[in-house]
Amino acid sequence: MGSQESHETNPTNAGPSLPTPATRAGRDGLAALLAHPEKAVIGLDFDGTLAPIVADPDQARAHPEAVPALAALAPKVAGVAVVTGRPADVAVRYGGFAGVPGLEHLVVLGHYGAERWDAATGTLTAPPPHPGVAAVRAELPGFLDRIGAWRGTWIEEKGRSLAVHTRRADDPQAAYDLLREPLTELAARHGLIVEPGRMVLELRPPGVDKGVALSDYVRDLGATSVLYAGDDLGDLPAFAAIEKLRSSGVPGVLVCSGSTEVTELSERADLVVEGPAGVVALLRALAHHM
Repeated sequence: MGSQESHETNPTNAGPSLPTPATRAGRDGLAALLAHPEKAVIGLDFDGTLAPIVADPDQARAHPEAVPALAALAPKVAGVAVVTGRPADVAVRYGGFAGVPGLEHLVVLGHYGAERWDAATGTLTAPPPHPGVAAVRAELPGFLDRIGAWRGTWIEEKGRSLAVHTRRADDPQAAYDLLREPLTELAARHGLIVEPGRMVLELRPPGVDKGVALSDYVRDLGATSVLYAGDDLGDLPAFAAIEKLRSSGVPGVLVCSGSTEVTELSERADLVVEGPAGVVALLRALAHHM
C-alpha cells in the first residue's frame, strides 16, 4: 500500500513545502485535512516520532523544534493527541508540553490510552493499576536471571507496565529473540500481554492500544479527518484504526517516522518522513498551509 518515496509540492513557493502522500487514500486524507482543519485530529507517537530514539529511555526528549511546531499547528485543528506507551506525566515532562501557549488543544494519551493529560487544564486522569503488573514486577528480575538474559538487558519501570530492553545487550537482536516467548508466557500467567517494539518487550495490561485510544479521541471530537504518525510496532493498531475510519468515510493519512528497523510501518504508510526531524517539518508545513 505504501511507498518509500514522496514528492513535495508548494504551488505558492511561500513557506515550507508539503510532501505529497504516495497513495490515493493518503492524498484524499491530506486534502480533507487541509480543507477543514478545524475538524481534523493530529495523532502522534512520542519516542521515535516526536523524540529521537536513544539508548536510555530516561534521556529521551522531544526534538527541539517539536513544541514550537505543535504550538503553531494545534490552534488550527480540532485536537492533537500524543499517543504513547509511556506514562502520560513522563511524556509531558520529556516533551515539554506543560504551560505552552498554543497547546490548549493538545492531550497526551499515556499507557496506550489508559491515562489522559489535558494541556488546557493540566489535569491527569487514570484508572487503578492492573494487579498483574505488581506480580510481574516482583518476579521479573529473577526470571531474567534464570533464563540467562544477555549482559546489558535491563528493566524499565513504567508504573502501569514494565519494559525489558535489549538495545544495550551484547547481541541486541539475539537477546530480543531469546526473551520474546518466555516473557509472553510470564505476562499471560499474570493476565498481561507483551507489546513488542524496537529492541524492547513491554509487559502491560490488555484491552487498550493506540488504535482504541485514537479512535475514541476522533469520535469524541467528531473529527472528519485524521493524520497519525508513528515509528514502531505499537503504532500498527493506530494505522489499523485509521484504515477502519477510512472505510466508514473519515479520510486519513498514515505517516511513518522513517526507520529501517520496522518495515511493517513504512510499507503500510501513505507517507514516510525522515524521523523526528521529518515529522517536525511536516507539522510546520501543515500549520503553514492551513
